[in-house]
Formats: sequence, C-alpha cells, structure tokens
Amino acid sequence: MGSSSSTALARLGLPGQPRSTWLGVAALGLAAVALGTAAWRRTRPRRRRQLQQVGTVSKVWIYPIKSCKGVSVCDTECTDMGLRCGKVRDRFWMVVKEDGHMITARQEPRLVLVSITLENNYLTLEAPGMEQIVLPIKLPSSNKIHDCRLFGLDIKGRDCGDEVAQWFTNYLKTQAYRLVQFDTSMKGRTTKNLYPSESYLQNYEIAYPDCSPVHLISEASLVDLNTRLKKKVKMEHFRPNIVVSGCEAFEEDTWDELLIGDVEMKRVLSCPRCVLTTVDPDTGIIDRKEPLETLKSYRLCDPSVKSIYQSSPLFGMYFSVEKLGSLRVGDPVYRMVD
Repeated sequence: MGSSSSTALARLGLPGQPRSTWLGVAALGLAAVALGTAAWRRTRPRRRRQLQQVGTVSKVWIYPIKSCKGVSVCDTECTDMGLRCGKVRDRFWMVVKEDGHMITARQEPRLVLVSITLENNYLTLEAPGMEQIVLPIKLPSSNKIHDCRLFGLDIKGRDCGDEVAQWFTNYLKTQAYRLVQFDTSMKGRTTKNLYPSESYLQNYEIAYPDCSPVHLISEASLVDLNTRLKKKVKMEHFRPNIVVSGCEAFEEDTWDELLIGDVEMKRVLSCPRCVLTTVDPDTGIIDRKEPLETLKSYRLCDPSVKSIYQSSPLFGMYFSVEKLGSLRVGDPVYRMVD
C-alpha cells in the first residue's frame, strides 16, 4: 500500500487493509466530511455527479425497541432521523430504569430475545416464557414524559404504560423497568451533543440509536471476520440497518456519499464496537470476549483518532440522511463521485 493511501485511512480512523485497489478513494473522505453542515445540505446547488455501483442492498432491518430483535423489512422510508416502516421508526422505543437511565443488552442481554411484530397501529411483543403483549404505537398525550439518560446525554421519552412496564419487569426479573417512546416533537440528540470535539461533522438529530440515523455493513466484511473466528457469528450480532452484498470486505470504509433508491446518505464515522457484539442473538447469553477480541486484533483505529474511538475496534459505518426518500431490498448501492 502506498504511503498516501495509508495516510488517508489514518485520517479517517480506519485500520490499514491489503486491498489497495479501492482504498485510494478514502483520500476523498475528509474533504467531503468537512463540508457537512445542515446549511450546506439545504442550500448547496445540485451538481451532476457520477454514480458508481458498489453493491446491492441484501437486507434491511428496523429495530423499534433499542436492543430488542430487529424486524426485517423489504422496503423502508428513510427520514432524517433514520428508517421508518409505516408508523414504526427505528429505535424510537427504549427500556429504562425507573430513574430514566437507559437499559440495553449490555446490561440485560436477554433483551435481544424480545421479538416484535408490526401490525397496523400496534407492536406485538413476544419473549421466552412470556405471553405476548400488544402495544399501541400512538400513546395518550396524557402519559407521563420521563427525563431519560442515554450514554450520558439527556433526552425525553413518553411512558408506554404500566402493563408493558410490568411485562419487561417480569421478563428480566432484576428490577423495575419502564418502556418509553420518543416523539418527533421532542428534542433529539444532535451531532454537537454526540461529538462535541468533531466540529467538521454534518448536523443531524437522532432519538435512541447509539450514534447516527443509519448503520451499514457489507456481507463481505462479516465473511472476512468469520474466517478468523472459531465460532462464526451472524449479522444480527452487529445490528445494522442496511446490509450490502457484492463488494469486497471493508469496502464500505471508503464510501463517502451513497445513493440507494432515491435516498442520499453521507458518511459520518466508522462504527466502534463494544461488548454488545458478544451477546448471542439466539440465546441472549453474553460472552464478553468474541467476536470483540478478534476484531481488536485487526480493526483498531489509527492512533491519530484514538480520541474518538478509544480502544474500540471498527466494524460497519454510520451514515446521515442527506436526501429523504425510500429504499428497498435489491436496490443498487451507488457511490456518488464528482
């Protein structure tokens, strides 16, 4: 690999890769990211750009409740706050302690076994050993609004009622829990809140996702990881919204701006992985070692951006939504270049 390609990857926080044929495009990334502000997004003149197909959408997932099972969908609307299928939005519900602090599968691994069915104006929840419960999507405006804490940041959530709170409490059997729902009239977490020292990042707002509106991974990256593991893992360990086929492993690291369907997306940052990846999505058992340890052996960030990623390995990419629209399984994934 040439020194210029290595430098470009280092500035983006990405580990060096042996495939020099495509890594050269990473040098375009920082300049594009530096332009990312809300004003620029709304006022920039539309320029004619070339489209280079880099893959195909093979899977789309929405995760209505943070840390619970994802719902596989064939098509989805892409809003500025993430994916939406009908009236159900990605990670617009969250389990919290009674004091409002978030609870995820990091603390309660069995949350990943809670399955969700979307039906008209309701969510139907099921879990091992529990009777199913039906939750209305539209909540009474009189329901209490909680002050919640999500990764140290304040955010609101409307209480979903005593019945579903008791359901989660009985299922997890550790302490009392509530379920809250985000409403678009509430103030979300912004780029400035999430990355206060990274002023070059584009502005966006999210509800309860970790870091961005859209999370994307390629199938090839998972295949590459599994060649290094004794026990193979599934894509469900990583909980992406969009899975892409037909590209090389970790090629998504170099994609700056994408067109999928009529949705335009812009890269934010790489996705730093944590202990949540060690929760088995089929058993709800947390391993705390793999695949995280193996990822750390070859996917750590460049030291120059350690202030962002710390010691977390990188796997998958975060994107913001620059042009709203819809996308579906089977759509070509185009990289937009000048």
